Amino acid sequence: VQLQASGGGLAQPGGSLRLACEASGFYLDNYVIGWFRQAPGKEREGAPIISSDRGRTYYADSVRGRFTISRDNAKNTLYLQMNSLKPEDTAVYYCAAAVGDGLLHLRTDEYDCWGQGTQVTVSS
Repeated sequence: VQLQASGGGLAQPGGSLRLACEASGFYLDNYVIGWFRQAPGKEREGAPIISSDRGRTYYADSVRGRFTISRDNAKNTLYLQMNSLKPEDTAVYYCAAAVGDGLLHLRTDEYDCWGQGTQVTVSS
């Protein structure tokens, strides 16, 4: 089982990027998917900025209203659309999977499978 995160890059403040989290070896829609980030010089945040199962999505205050997720089940991929980017969004972004038990998972230790991370840099 594997998760592959992609789509990072450089964006200007106010710009947009779309990240992708592609699953292999398991059906992504059966799992809760979380997005985490690690800012430069800091440890990875202990809670996801986003946690999503099929019917519900949690957004941290820091990204609510700017970031949205969508799923493409045919591609077994979850997308993270990031708009109105700010310099403080600069980080390595990780997607991770937790068991799909009908609950949203808001702790790092609830996630079992992690992608390798993709760098997002917001700078003018």
